[in-house]
Parts: sequence; structure tokens; C-alpha cells
Amino acid sequence: MRKKVTIVGAGNVGATAAHWIAAKELADVVLLDVMEGVPQGKALDLLEAMPIEKRDVSIVGTNDYADTKGSDIVVITAGIARKPGMSRDDLLNTNFKIMSDVVEKAVAASPDAILIIVSNPLDAMAQTAFKKAGLPRERVIGMAGVLDSARFRTFIAEELQVSVENVTAFVLGGHGDTMVPLSRYSTMAGIPITELIAPDRLKELETRTANGGAEIVKYLKTGSAYYAPSAAAVEMVEAILKDKKKVLPCAAYLEGEYGISGLYVGVPCKLGAKGLEQIIEIKLTEEEKAALDKSAAAVKELCTVIGVA
Repeated sequence: MRKKVTIVGAGNVGATAAHWIAAKELADVVLLDVMEGVPQGKALDLLEAMPIEKRDVSIVGTNDYADTKGSDIVVITAGIARKPGMSRDDLLNTNFKIMSDVVEKAVAASPDAILIIVSNPLDAMAQTAFKKAGLPRERVIGMAGVLDSARFRTFIAEELQVSVENVTAFVLGGHGDTMVPLSRYSTMAGIPITELIAPDRLKELETRTANGGAEIVKYLKTGSAYYAPSAAAVEMVEAILKDKKKVLPCAAYLEGEYGISGLYVGVPCKLGAKGLEQIIEIKLTEEEKAALDKSAAAVKELCTVIGVA
């Protein structure tokens, strides 16, 4: 029997995530949205592409959580998207209400599911989902660092004129302007990039990474990124469904790791069949630790506003 993944939110991120999952033949997909007809139409269109792609998966669009029953993973992308000039924090109150409603209904239908949170502001929405779901932290994970590190890897590969496959990059902290790209732990074919790129140029790449989402919003004017965010969420889905034990930077609920407690912050996580299977702690310099603490404080501020700190 094939695995089942529900995606809540049939906008660009949700629909594109469904596309990646179906194209990789990872699982049957249920695409759910409050808009009548939208998930049904997109799901049917995608389903009709499967004979061409030679993929056997079921793709169903729905407005009813009953259709999501028994999902192995629920990916939550629901919420309003950023508009030009709007910070992730401006989204906070609207998306808090949406997340609370979605989590309650999704968990009622699939009490054994692992939740992957994609909605912004990411860390605060992951914290909301965790508090509302009543699930162990292993089963509520936020997608942020996979996307941020992919952006960093893109810029490093362009700078060094090498394959993206040669580049590894780590980004810690909250998904926003306070994220912490760790150049010291980022490599090209195993060589630290600090030995290959001048410090001032590295700083520029780190800054571009932190503002990666805003750069795309500025170009699009009426929307935000969706190819890379959906691909990032699906990398997490694949790691869990295939029990890959893959180490990815994700937003996880910390219980003392990195000196932080009771908060969702981006850290290196091992993902497998149980969801979050291990948080990997790495040694940080005083400067890096201070940057991570600053990032965590920014997350805590948001969580306090919506009462989930």
C-alpha cells in the first residue's frame, strides 16, 4: 500500500509540492484547500499528467478533511502569502488563526501523522502547530533551513563556478532576517568556503541568503517564492517516507539544545521514519552563538504576541 501525504493549501507552494511528490512517485497525494474547485482542478490536472510521466500515484483534490484520513505526513502551506513591503511578521495574526484551525482538523483526521510546517512566519507557525496539535516534538517539524541553505548553496556555486552538488551549506536560526548562515561549516567538495571566498564577499552572500525570499517577492510583485520552498518541503517528506536518516537544517522544538528551551529554532536535524530522530549539536563560536540567540529572541517575540511562547 502506498504512503499518503496530505498537503493543506492548494496555492503555488502546495500545488507545486504535490507536483514534486507525484513526479518522484513518493506517495498518494491529497490536496486540500478551503477554496471550492481549486484543489479539485489542480489535482485532476496533475493526475492527468501521470500517464505522460509514467507515474502511478493517486492525486485527489478536496475541501473536506475526511478525505485526508490516515495520512502519513501532513504538509501545511495554508495561509496568506507575503506581498511587497510586507514582512513575514505582518502575516502573523492572520496565519496564526488559519494554522490553529488547520492543525486541529488535520490531527483529528490523521492522529498518527507527522506534520511539516511551511506557512510563514515559519518558526512561530511551527510553534503554533506544536502547541495546538498536542503531538511529541518529533512529529512537528518546520521547513526553513532546507530552503535557506539551498539558496546559500546556489549563491556559493555561482560564485565558485562549480556544480551545486559539490556545495554543502548550513543555515541556523529563525527563518527570517535574523537567520544565521554558517560559512565556517559550509564547503565546496569538502573544502571550507572560508578558504575559497574573501570574507567581504562571503558576507554579501550571507546577506543575500537572509533576504532570499524578499528578493523574489520584489521581482514577482504579486506573489512569493514557490519552486524552491516546495522542493525543500518535499526533500523532508522523502527523508521521512524512505527513512533516510538524512541530516537537514529544520525548525525543531528545542529542549535545552544550543542553550535554548521551549522554542522552535532552525538546527541540524536527522529525519527518518519517526520524523525528527536526532538534533545534532555543533560547536559555535561566541559570535555565532550570539547570532543564534538573537534569532531565537526574534522568534520568541513573535510567539509571545500570539500566546504560544
